[in-house]
Amino acid sequence: MLTIEKADKYFNKGRRNQVHVIDNTSLTLPDTGLIALLGPSGCGKTTLLNTIGGLDKLKKGKIFINGEKISSRCVYKVDKIRNLNVGYIFQDYKLIEEKSVYDNVAIVLKMIGLRDKLEIKKRVEYVLDRVGMLRYKRRPANMLSGGEKQRVAIARAIVKNPTIILADEPTGNLDSKNSLEIMKILQAISKEKLVILVTHEQNLARFYANRIIEISDGKVIKDEDNTESLELDYQLESNFYLQDFDVHDVFHNEKYDINVYSSKEDKIELDLVVANGNVYIKSKTKDKVEVVDEESSIEFINDHYKKTTKDEVDNYSFNLNNISNNNFKKKYSSIYNPISLIVNGFDKVLNYSFGKKLLLIGFFLAGCFMIGASAGIYNSYQINDKDFVEYNKNYLILNTKNIKVNDYLEYEKYDDINYILPGNSTAYFRIKYDDYYQSKDLADNYNGSVSSLSMINEDNIIYGEMARLEKEAVIDKMILDNLLKVGNSKMIGISKVEEFLGREIEFNDYSKFKIVGITDLESPSIYIKEEQFLNIFAYSDFIMEELQYFDYNLFKKDITLTKGSWPINDYEVIVNETNSEEMPLNKTIDNKINDKKLKVVGYYKTKEDYNYFFVNSNTVKYNLIRKSKDIAIYSKDKNKTISTFVDKKMNIEDSYETSKKEYIKEVKSVRNVSLTTSLMLLAISLIELYLMMRSSFLSRIKEIGILRAIGIKRLDIYKMFFGEIIAVVTLGGIPGIILMTYAFNKTASNDYVDLTSIKVEPLVLIATIIVMYLFNLIIGLLPVFNTIRKTPASILSRHDVE
Repeated sequence: MLTIEKADKYFNKGRRNQVHVIDNTSLTLPDTGLIALLGPSGCGKTTLLNTIGGLDKLKKGKIFINGEKISSRCVYKVDKIRNLNVGYIFQDYKLIEEKSVYDNVAIVLKMIGLRDKLEIKKRVEYVLDRVGMLRYKRRPANMLSGGEKQRVAIARAIVKNPTIILADEPTGNLDSKNSLEIMKILQAISKEKLVILVTHEQNLARFYANRIIEISDGKVIKDEDNTESLELDYQLESNFYLQDFDVHDVFHNEKYDINVYSSKEDKIELDLVVANGNVYIKSKTKDKVEVVDEESSIEFINDHYKKTTKDEVDNYSFNLNNISNNNFKKKYSSIYNPISLIVNGFDKVLNYSFGKKLLLIGFFLAGCFMIGASAGIYNSYQINDKDFVEYNKNYLILNTKNIKVNDYLEYEKYDDINYILPGNSTAYFRIKYDDYYQSKDLADNYNGSVSSLSMINEDNIIYGEMARLEKEAVIDKMILDNLLKVGNSKMIGISKVEEFLGREIEFNDYSKFKIVGITDLESPSIYIKEEQFLNIFAYSDFIMEELQYFDYNLFKKDITLTKGSWPINDYEVIVNETNSEEMPLNKTIDNKINDKKLKVVGYYKTKEDYNYFFVNSNTVKYNLIRKSKDIAIYSKDKNKTISTFVDKKMNIEDSYETSKKEYIKEVKSVRNVSLTTSLMLLAISLIELYLMMRSSFLSRIKEIGILRAIGIKRLDIYKMFFGEIIAVVTLGGIPGIILMTYAFNKTASNDYVDLTSIKVEPLVLIATIIVMYLFNLIIGLLPVFNTIRKTPASILSRHDVE
């Protein structure tokens, strides 16, 4: 039973165009029968129907369906009541156009919790058969005629076996023939259920309805049982009753059998040609000529027109209970589970029209922009040691123009200093790749920060072993990574840092070291024994000046002392015998080290035609100190050492922090440009995504209104768009992100990469993908939220949602 108590509703209340669309209406309607609501347009019939069906809200009053209050309840309760109890038939059908006839009907069974596919099939095929649409069950709704669509809409309303059927102008868009068929179906349904019909066609209402309620300006002005019409005078425009024509002329002979039916006033002038098995007709009076065949909606009936009687209508029957599983209990259910919502989302996107699929290109480009922007922003704030570290990260650099040897020697004795080096610790070396005849001249020249083996231990070794012999070295992975990136090692098949083990690094002909271990301290260092330092730096000095001072011990095998003695003491020197005249034995010469003239104590000769100055190791050291502008200090306590030299008013810097500051300064301008560009790209991509998602959503408002009107849960609307958004992003945006990630990383792995190069880190890739999904879900579901919070009637009445 349906009860309406003092229902009241306004449109635009308090404005000039205020309409009191339902005015203090009270009604009690039975469990079965066909109730017709009549009245002029705008009188409130449809609004009353919508409030009964839960598609719209009352301002005041109450509505009860089978004892349950449907008015002034939360949305979920209203949806549940109308979904389980009410079937709605709309004037404009409200079918989901791209779905098949079968799916349009079956969807409402899923809403009431029916999951048995065989039971669904049995019910759907029964109702489609009863409305004459079973043969079209696989046809998309957008390929049906108006009458066919209305039949499907009726099937959808009745398949869930509701107690109330609401029909809003179900014949409003139909021709006469289809109107009678639809009314016949509705009357048959009303034998078992309550059918409330809104219509303008009084003759149909007064023939089919059991009760007629007339409405004017929102008020019920008349409510009565219908007993007046036993016949319906409703002649179909498409039916021609031949015996009702005034004139019937027959032309009959062995060749022709022609019947002509017309009124007395009609004048017919035709030319008929029969040829090639066809009949060709030409009207001389220019009247329209229409061919009536099996496909035509026009029918010739060899009888007089007769009014439709109640007995003819009563022959039609409908009872879903006879074929349904009566043990099934209806419940308000979701039509999607996590798997089906994703599957349906992908199915929806893959079946987009060509024009709509072009949106995926937009998402692809947005994905490209997003990963570029995200990586650009991330990279602009990432400072990696490998990008700027030049020296061992533990070194302090003491900047001095003319350091005195005695001061240097004093510094060496400080208990907070492990050791110090003249210069900034950088030395150049070479690695040869003469494994093959073709690569005999192949080599790499590079530089590293010379450091003491005593400052590392076995735990620091990641490949190989600790250096123990005099000519063994440990090298940091940072140097080898750079050699792999920009060097020639790949040309002989070296692709991993551990493959450098066993190779030699050459600082000079007398300073060659075998690589026996590799560290990963993110410091471009070469670790050797401290006693080898001077030889290496002396060679570095050699390539800078013409006059050279070397430790004579390194060259004893290449030189022969011809006169005098070896330079054992400090500031003693031996020179090539060719210089004996200008450099007398046991005399000082003008060459100074540490402001002290050198004393010639011997002469040598050599096959290599050397003209070097050979001194002892201390004198070499003093010479390096004299010429050094910097001193590298390996401190036990950086803060203490820095404080000590600051107190001496000396310029000392932490090499790591200084290099970092200089690098940041260098990249600052590049970073600002990169950051600005990245933010612009990110903004453009997000705006693009928003516009595309909004465009997609606006094209679906009608579908949302239909689904809400037929009773689908609001949560299912979210799920539907959730699945579609996931599919759109997966098929459109994610390939763009992945492709650009590959392109960026491929570029970043090239031999030369400048400060503007972008590398996409795994964390950035994952974060960008997550952001793209989240952003699209938010902007995709936000308009859904703004829409479905409205009543179904409001959604259906609008073409756009702000």
